[in-house]
Amino acid sequence: MTTALRRLRNYIDGEFRDAADGRTTEVVNPATGEAYATAPLSAPADVDAAMAAAEAAFPAWRDLIPAERQKVLLKIADRFEERAEELIAAESENCGKPIALVRSEEIPPMVDQIRFFAGAARMLEGRSAGEYMEGFTSIIRREPVGVCAQVAPWNYPMMMAVWKFAPALAAGNTVVIKPSDTTPASTVLIADIIGSVLDELGHSRGVFNVICGDRETGRLMVEHKVPAMASITGSVRAGMQVAESASKDLKRVHLELGGKAPVVVFEDTDIAKAVEDISVAGYFNAGQDCTAATRVLVHESIHDEFVSALAKAASETKTGAVDDEDVLYGPLNNANQLKQVKGFIERLPAHAKIEAGGEQVGDKGYFFAPTVVSGLKQDDEIVQQEVFGPVITVQSFSEEKQALEWANGVEYALASSVWTKDHARAMRMSKSLDFGCVWINTHIPLVAEMPHGGFKKSGYGKDLSAYGFDDYTRIKHVMTSLDG
Repeated sequence: MTTALRRLRNYIDGEFRDAADGRTTEVVNPATGEAYATAPLSAPADVDAAMAAAEAAFPAWRDLIPAERQKVLLKIADRFEERAEELIAAESENCGKPIALVRSEEIPPMVDQIRFFAGAARMLEGRSAGEYMEGFTSIIRREPVGVCAQVAPWNYPMMMAVWKFAPALAAGNTVVIKPSDTTPASTVLIADIIGSVLDELGHSRGVFNVICGDRETGRLMVEHKVPAMASITGSVRAGMQVAESASKDLKRVHLELGGKAPVVVFEDTDIAKAVEDISVAGYFNAGQDCTAATRVLVHESIHDEFVSALAKAASETKTGAVDDEDVLYGPLNNANQLKQVKGFIERLPAHAKIEAGGEQVGDKGYFFAPTVVSGLKQDDEIVQQEVFGPVITVQSFSEEKQALEWANGVEYALASSVWTKDHARAMRMSKSLDFGCVWINTHIPLVAEMPHGGFKKSGYGKDLSAYGFDDYTRIKHVMTSLDG
């Protein structure tokens, strides 16, 4: 007996709609490898409709005083808390994530981040008015950019949606957001939540729109004439394509792309504490995190002890079913990602050694064992390229200069960490590490008040913080004569 698939739909101008041409794609639960829903495969007509709704809603939303936009965002945050169990269930099915971890590690930060941007809406900053030419006063206005086309990834579908819509709406923009084709369920639920709040408070539901689809749908969004800004969290390749497409009409672009975070462990480190924290930061969410602690560089004097402890920690780390409260992470997101992670392991050079894991777990779903690989060299593929899986690599260095050179010697520049008791060394390293974030004796904590974003091929623009809010605004100079 075949179970009927749930039907997900686009959310455009306050209505849930199928794709105009009726096309759909199946959505698979990565914990089972089985389809549980269908979602629209949106085409030009759907993108046109969503952009038209956002464009029509923009003037009234833009012209609201910040306090009114704040009310909306605070109500959305409240509603996220009220409907938390629905969101948790949707995200767990979306991604195969452990239910307990979605409840503890994703819902509270998302609610906090929405509330942060609700406050940011009322903290617009600019230089004070003044006379810089005799007889004239200059004023700086900070304004929303307009309609924002946003593309969210599959590793944190809910949270990345929040990182995008919250600052955009707070700043006075309207939104058309597309979730990944593999994880649309939670974003569609978010549309229901936001739409109901907009309706209750008397605002156009066209302020927030969701369209489901694939890469082609995303390309149509970015190339559409209406959006003033395109924002994407995704791969380097996707970011380059977005930047190229947006350049055709000089759209503003906000890119948060891949990472290959170095974790530099010096000889004076508390090994047990470092291993414990690095294991969690490397394997959490199955390593599917651009900031994951998956590239360890450890001083040669403690290398063997550290690798042994790391391998032991990997063997004690559990992956498994969504309702098992003892697991640290669930499956990889999709069959292609499982294939990619397996490929890195299969192509390891002869000098590499698998200290733990290295294989798929079970015969159902896309689970992969927590893995440690040692004996690697700087130019090895697995060191240079993002695996995006539960695989921690280890290299041995002899001196600080070499550690810094190797840490910076990749194309990514999103996040990094330094592990040492030497304050001066920590300051030297944090100054010279070419990454958008440097953690010292920790790895992966994020707060709403601090920016998240990288350099080089990790993209540009910031998420979170006042810097992330500023990215969704534009600056206007107004000058007036004082002689009447």
